[in-house]
Amino acid sequence: MSTEAKQEPHAGQHWRHYDPLSLHPILLHAMEAFNEHGYHGTSVRDIAGRVGVTVPALYYHYENKQALLATLLETSMTDVLDRCRAAAAEAGDAPVPRFCAMVESIVLYMAHRKGLAFLDTEIRSLDAGNRARYVALRDYLEHMLLDTVKSGAAQGVFTTPIPADAVRGVLIMCQGVANWYRAEGPLTAEEIARRHVLLALGTVGHTGAGTDRAVLKGAAL
Repeated sequence: MSTEAKQEPHAGQHWRHYDPLSLHPILLHAMEAFNEHGYHGTSVRDIAGRVGVTVPALYYHYENKQALLATLLETSMTDVLDRCRAAAAEAGDAPVPRFCAMVESIVLYMAHRKGLAFLDTEIRSLDAGNRARYVALRDYLEHMLLDTVKSGAAQGVFTTPIPADAVRGVLIMCQGVANWYRAEGPLTAEEIARRHVLLALGTVGHTGAGTDRAVLKGAAL
C-alpha cells in the first residue's frame, strides 16, 4: 500500500474543525468513482482516466483496486476515531457529556466527510484481511460508546436495559447522515449533529431534565 495514502491531518486538530478534504488525486478520484458506480462497477482504467494517468502509473502508487478501497476506508475510520477520541477527552469522564460529544463528533464527520463515510457500504467488497482490519477499527468506535453508556447506566443517568443494542442503533442512525445530508439543505451540519445527540440520548434512556432544550440550543451538557 502506498505511503501516500493518508494525507488528512490528525494530530492537534480540533475535532469540530474541517478543512477541505485533502487526499492524493488517485484516492480522491477513486472515492468519487466508487460512490458513483460502486466498487465492482468501477475499473482501474476508469480511475486512471479520471486522474489523467496511465494504468501502469496508477499501479506504481497503489497495488490494485482493492488497495484503493482499503486505504480509503481505513483513512476514513482512522479520522473519525481520532476525532471521537478528542471529543471524549475534551468532554471528560462524566458519561452524559462524554456520550454527547462522541455522538456529535460522529455526526459531524458523516456530514463533512460524506464522500468517505458513504464508502462504509462497500465493506462487503473488502477481502478477508482488509475487512478484518476495518471491522476492528469500527468495533473500537462502537466499544467507546458502549463503555460510556454502561458507565452511565451504572450511575443511573442512562436507563436502557439493552445498551449494546442501543449503541448499535445510535451508530446506524449517525452513519445514515452520510446517505442523505446535503450542504445546501435547510439545516447545517452542526444543527443536524445537535438533533442527533438529542435522539441518541433518547435511545439510551437519558434521565436528565431539560436536556432536549440544552442540546437543541447547542449548550454544553
